[in-house]
Amino acid sequence: MIALLVVIGLIAAVVLYVIVTYNGFVTLREKTNEAWSGIEVQMKLRYNLIPNLVETVKGYAKHEAGTFEAVTKARNEAMANHGSPAQQAESENMLSGVLKSLFALAEDYPELKANESFQSLQDQLSEVEDKIQSARRYYNGVVREYNIKIDQYPSNLVAKAINFIKAEFFELAEDEDAARKPVDGSFD
Repeated sequence: MIALLVVIGLIAAVVLYVIVTYNGFVTLREKTNEAWSGIEVQMKLRYNLIPNLVETVKGYAKHEAGTFEAVTKARNEAMANHGSPAQQAESENMLSGVLKSLFALAEDYPELKANESFQSLQDQLSEVEDKIQSARRYYNGVVREYNIKIDQYPSNLVAKAINFIKAEFFELAEDEDAARKPVDGSFD
């Protein structure tokens, strides 16, 4: 009789552990999804600012069509990319690069740099870039917690049994140190 109670107690403990571990995975998975959503919101704000910025610059630098086309193309590609975080990071790296060329172009037009609308758009874009960095850090922190739980023993047994898979980090390309910094919107 005591042996039966011990067996029932062990089975109940294992079932309770599996339930608690499963719920932990679900919580972390949902936090990961929520954090990714935060990144997407900030990227959409960035995408919405870019056409206004391009139009403002176009008014001063009409003969720089190649730069405007590159910015528009990179923006459209980044907006259309709904792939993995690694794929989206690649699109974001390209977009950051062409935005930097747009801001470099503005250096040649002092009256553009003095334009209030351009300054306002620069400030807004810089603020959005900071929010993207913050959202990225939060997302990567949640992914780290989730992935650690998937790798740790004995929770890894539950993860494998229920088919929880690791999430991808949202990282910039390692060889692009300049792309690791937010776009600098100031020209002072």
